[in-house]
Formats: sequence, structure tokens, C-alpha cells
Amino acid sequence: MTQFEVVRDPLWNNIRLEPEALAVVDTPAFQRLRYVRQLGHAFLVYPGATHTRFEHALGTYHLARRVLAQLDALEEGLPLRLAALLHDIGHYPFSHALEEAGLPHHEDLAARHLTTGPLADVLEGLGVPASRLLPLIQGTSPAPLAGIVAGSLDVDKLDYLSRDATMCGVPYGVIDVDRLLTSLTLTDGQVALHAKGLAALESLLFAKYQMYRNVYWHHAVRSATAMFKRLVRRTIAAGRMSAETVAVATDDGLTHELAQHDTTGLAAALRERRLAKRALDIAGTDLPAETATWPATDPDLLQQVEERLARDVGLGPDELFLDFPSKPGMLDVTIPVVGRSGGAAQHIGLPRVAAELHRSAQRLRVFVMRPVNIPAKKIIDLVTAPNP
Repeated sequence: MTQFEVVRDPLWNNIRLEPEALAVVDTPAFQRLRYVRQLGHAFLVYPGATHTRFEHALGTYHLARRVLAQLDALEEGLPLRLAALLHDIGHYPFSHALEEAGLPHHEDLAARHLTTGPLADVLEGLGVPASRLLPLIQGTSPAPLAGIVAGSLDVDKLDYLSRDATMCGVPYGVIDVDRLLTSLTLTDGQVALHAKGLAALESLLFAKYQMYRNVYWHHAVRSATAMFKRLVRRTIAAGRMSAETVAVATDDGLTHELAQHDTTGLAAALRERRLAKRALDIAGTDLPAETATWPATDPDLLQQVEERLARDVGLGPDELFLDFPSKPGMLDVTIPVVGRSGGAAQHIGLPRVAAELHRSAQRLRVFVMRPVNIPAKKIIDLVTAPNP
């Protein structure tokens, strides 16, 4: 008889872990995820947001198992199940802040964990080496079911939106997961959606929009994130920590190390929740249609602009932060629909207004550690200039 364990989960109730999954979970690399919070500094706003990448990974595995069972592919789906379990194995501490700060994306760091050490040995023993898992995790696999792990309707989104909303205590991320899962099927060798699942898919996309607007891009969360990014960038630039060391740290471990040699005062401010306050806060819909991408994509230029602005208004170099987060693909969806021409995007309304919804979720903010006057026109001119 196959042995398995059942983990009690506040979201999905019972999560069944087979021997292969248990072997992966019991490695040091995976256990590290117990100490990496899912939502970074969001707990400073939503006290319940202390859930970790560990339980999210288990939930993602659970949903992958359910999808494979729905598609009658459970027996041959071991690589997909393990890829779902390990999709965040390379994740940084404090959510996506360090990717915004200019460090490599966490999917690119997965290889470090999957190719060396006890986890690599376990995967080799299971006959599922890193070479099979990495393309699934990084979204480059041509496998028919690869979209289950990394796609527009993947099990990662189904778990994190549901889990984040539940743990934050907000109603915005409610998704009809059962309807979505039972609407999945295989058509022409790829995962497709029955038309009966279109309304549930539309609700998922709207939940994602709402979570970005109200949780992920909440002003206090973004203030703490901006402060944290500056703190880590200063620490790495000074040679006190390397990007490689930061990448394998835990939340508490990194917090401790940053506090030991901090010259900016930001470590103590974060610890004591003395967050930078809004000196400027402009809705994306109040900005010109064409804005520059550099505030979200060029952290080096962003810091140069922030330091220049700080000098202009009489603040120190680590007392002003410009924040204009962007995720233009947040409402992208490419899954085909059974019995209908075109994909899901052609049959639901949200993608047609995706650009406007993205703008309405965005806020252009300037955070400051001391009260100063920030001229709005100057900041607007900056973010509409390609090279400020």
C-alpha cells in the first residue's frame, strides 16, 4: 500500500502528500520556505498576512493534483506535481521586492536549489531531475499540460489569490475554484476551458485586479517595500552582503543581517513601523495615457531620480521614495475555449478593458520620511519622460 501523509490546511482543508512529495518537502531547501512570508511587508497592514511560501507551495501541489485527476493524467503527472510543489523554491525573502530592486527573478534562481544539495539528490532518485522541472517552473516547457504550472490559468494563481485574500481578511480574492477546475479539459493536446467556466475565469481576473489595487499595492505596503528595497540595495552596494546570500536568506535572517550594519536608519524604521508617508498620491487614471516604464523596470535609474528629488526638496538621500508599480499583463489570459473559436480573451469582457483597469489599479506616489512639499507637475513630467 502506498504511504501518504495528510496536512491540514486552512484553505483546502486536507492536502494529501504522496511519498515523492514528502521526500521533497523534507529537504532543507524546501523547509526554508516555512520562513519566507508570502506577502512580504503586507503584515504591517493586514496582521493576518503572515502565511508563508511553504503552505502556498503545498496548496499549489494540491490544486495541481486535483487538475491532473480531473484530466485523468494523475498517474503520468509526477513532473507536473513536483514542478507545482517547487515553483517558488528560488523565492527571495519578502515577496517580490528584491526582484523590483534589480535582483534576478526567482524562477531563474530555482536551478541553484534543484541542481545541488539534498533536493537535487532526491529529484534524481525520483527520476525527475532539474532538467525536466526547470522548463515547467520557468514557463518555457512545450509540454501539453505545462500551463497548469505556469500559464494564464495556473494553479499558482488559484492558490495565492484565494490564500492571500483569506489570510488578509478581505473579500476581494474570492474565486470559484471548484467551477474552474471542473471546467478544465484537454483539447488538441492542450488544456482548455469549457464555456461554462468563463464566468468563473472572469471573476478570477477581476479578483486579481482587486487584490493588486487593495492589497499588493496598498500605500503602506508599497511604502515599506520601497524602504526595504533601498535598504537592501545600500547593503549590497557597500559589500556587506552579496546578492547570492540575500537570495537564500529567510525573512527573519535577512532582517537581522540588515540591522547589524545599517547606516540608513531604514532597518530600525521598518522594525518599528515608522513608515515613509505619502507626500504625493495620484491615481493612474489621472495621469497621461503614455507614461514611462523606467520607474518599475529600471531600479538604478529610479534610485538616481529619487536621490536627485531628495536633494531638491532638502531631504537626505534615503528619505524619499518614488513608487509607480506596474504589471501590464495582470489580466492576460490565453487559454482556449472548448467549442468556440478563439481563446477565452475573446469571450469575456475584462481583457478588452485590461489597459484601463491596470491604470485604475496604479498609483503614482512619493513617500517621504519627513514632511516636505512635492510639486505634482514635476513628478508627472518625470514619469512621462523616457529619460528623466
